[in-house]
Amino acid sequence: MNLRLLSCLIVTYFFSLFSLSPISAKEKQTRQRPNILLITADNLGYGDLGCYGNPVMKTPQLDTLAKQGVKLTDFYTASPTCTVSRATLMTGRYPQRIGLNHQLSADENYADGLRQSELLIPAYLKAQGYRTACFGKWNIGFSPGSRPTERGFDEFFGFAAGNIDYYHHYYAGRHDLWRGLKEVFVEGYSTDLFADEACKFIAANRQQPFFIYLPFNAPHFPSKRNKQPGQGNEWQAPDSAFAAYDYSPQTKKPQERYRAVVTALDTAIGRVLKQLDQSGLSENTIVIWYSDNGAFMLKDRGLEVASNKPLRDGGVTLWEGGIRVPAIVRYPGHIKPGTVNDAPLISLDILPTLVSLTGGTLPTDRKLDGQNMLPVLESPETATPRTFFFQYRNYSAVRRGKWKLLRTKPKQPFLLFDLEQDLGETNDVAANHPQIVKELTCAYQEWEREARTK
Repeated sequence: MNLRLLSCLIVTYFFSLFSLSPISAKEKQTRQRPNILLITADNLGYGDLGCYGNPVMKTPQLDTLAKQGVKLTDFYTASPTCTVSRATLMTGRYPQRIGLNHQLSADENYADGLRQSELLIPAYLKAQGYRTACFGKWNIGFSPGSRPTERGFDEFFGFAAGNIDYYHHYYAGRHDLWRGLKEVFVEGYSTDLFADEACKFIAANRQQPFFIYLPFNAPHFPSKRNKQPGQGNEWQAPDSAFAAYDYSPQTKKPQERYRAVVTALDTAIGRVLKQLDQSGLSENTIVIWYSDNGAFMLKDRGLEVASNKPLRDGGVTLWEGGIRVPAIVRYPGHIKPGTVNDAPLISLDILPTLVSLTGGTLPTDRKLDGQNMLPVLESPETATPRTFFFQYRNYSAVRRGKWKLLRTKPKQPFLLFDLEQDLGETNDVAANHPQIVKELTCAYQEWEREARTK
């Protein structure tokens, strides 16, 4: 072997050592961190899934997800309405702290909405080397500086407002579909479009940990103001979703149309989960799915075909049907498959859980109201008593252990319910437990004072 060749081989050898060895401990840790898939449904009822006891609804994908992970029976959303539930999810803070405790109007959707000083989940995860994407419903403000790609998301495809038409993508007379900061016109069923984007993102980001926020606008409920001239005010779904029930796509029965929408959502979620499998990422991905709030049960509208059974009432109220929602978490190797967990948990827990999972640091300049829920999901017996507080419109409520304190107007006395014995909240036992009422009332008053000051 001549000297020139030998020297080349030596140089190549040492170059390879230096080119392979600098995988720092931080880089190695980053590659091993779990991917995160956070999926929300829109106004889906507690009793709308097969795995939550619905005997008619066809939701095989979510039912399978529950068998692969844990079904949560006492999971709460921090607010019973879309805007506020999403703002509290993204910040990990009660509505009173973030200054946003109302549903944004059509015009407000394009204003600041959630104040820009609030830190959102993607900002924490990007600091840990994550690729971040949001596909679906935003609904917390879309002015310059408030849009997803300006608040920590690398990619965004979705809509600014509250409830677009599935096929025309209009909200309150305005076309509302965006990619990043640019309005786009894309044909297709919105549920499928958002799932498609998630699948493409997964396939393109197999080498780097990612966070996908996938807030579907299904099932929600139809609204005349989002429809085109001559278009019926009804739920929309692909023909295949109606075929799952042997329904005609032309059926005029609201309940049949609603079931098709839920099944179309379930199918779309299944495609995203399948993409994780095909990309070899399922074993290192935590999947969190829940409904943003309970199904609406507004009277005399003719569309009350969703189910919050066995809970009382629904969205925009603080009865259990408005704030206790279906939720499923899958994390292979960490959460025992096919389990049911009745520990009280809340959507405010998601941010600290994800920050902890990814090795991030929680802020010291602001108060977070949740806690890392993974220890309780991994070992349910470690759950400790917690107290949750709620206030929306005229409603106020407290959940602690088996007790639920609730009033429907500020000047009215609180009602007390024993949720272990009375999940439907039909029997007020306040008179039998005055000390419990006093303790929870004092706790609520203290929380109300404290939450408005930080």
